[in-house]
Amino acid sequence: MTLTSEGELLADGRVVRRFRPAQNDMIADVDYFDILDIARDFTGDDVALLTAYADQVQTDHLGVLGLAIKTAPNLRESLQRVERYYRLVTDTAVYRLCETGVSASLIFEPQSAHNATLEFRNEGALAGFAQNMRRFVGSDLAFEFVSFRHACRSDPARYAELFGCPVRFGADRDTITMHATMLDLPNRLGDAAVSDFVTEHLEAEFGSLQDGASLVETLMHHLTPTLSNGRPQAAVIARDMGLSERTLYRRLAEEGLTFRDVVGRAQLALAQEMLRTSDVSIAEVAFLTGFSEQSTFSRAFKRWVGQAPAQFRQQQASNV
Repeated sequence: MTLTSEGELLADGRVVRRFRPAQNDMIADVDYFDILDIARDFTGDDVALLTAYADQVQTDHLGVLGLAIKTAPNLRESLQRVERYYRLVTDTAVYRLCETGVSASLIFEPQSAHNATLEFRNEGALAGFAQNMRRFVGSDLAFEFVSFRHACRSDPARYAELFGCPVRFGADRDTITMHATMLDLPNRLGDAAVSDFVTEHLEAEFGSLQDGASLVETLMHHLTPTLSNGRPQAAVIARDMGLSERTLYRRLAEEGLTFRDVVGRAQLALAQEMLRTSDVSIAEVAFLTGFSEQSTFSRAFKRWVGQAPAQFRQQQASNV
């Protein structure tokens, strides 16, 4: 299948679907999920499609970022570049590198609203990175385990074969976990001078991206994926944004806002999106937006929009 710049999805030269043309070389996340669904229907085997994707996707497809990743001196610096600059590639996911004692994890955090295809997308993201890490590090790389928050949708043994390690489902996060010493493995194409040169270009582009986004937009971008873990902590979010907690509070105050105000905006935006586009229960929407009780969520939602969640969902469905 091929997606043209005009938004035509071609299979064997025949147009099978038309989407909105890409903007700045990016397509809307809802269109991306539709394309995944078409590919899944065509293949009829999710694990086989994941395997094919992992085999075909290349770090080079990430452009300058891909070059910076594979020419970094070691795996740690490769993943640090992924963590910092992946937002230049997509705004639907972020990666975090977490080192805790003897273990290290590449954590995948979706930024998209709930979607029926999200589980498959998350599997594909980690499968692609697992395969590419092996390509630019070599056969010495070994994973302890891979984990996903969702339930297993196929034969667990096939997932273990795909990732080359045990795969855990129903976990608290989506990760590739390895022994911390793996991060010191040198990259086969490691060249510090080249990597530093292209990283300077990434930094300039990243700075332009940050300058172009408002504080509230950037803050909501960081808040949304954390909501399902409960009410976000300002200190943690500020650190992820490269700010001190005091600076974050000061800059919000300059715009007449509080951290709580923006958390509420993020909760409302995510709740509205899920109620419009998914069939998950109201209780699950409450949980995914950071509420411990459905009743508390329902009261807050009605205060925000003047309707109960169920009424809002029914009205949106009638407007389609």
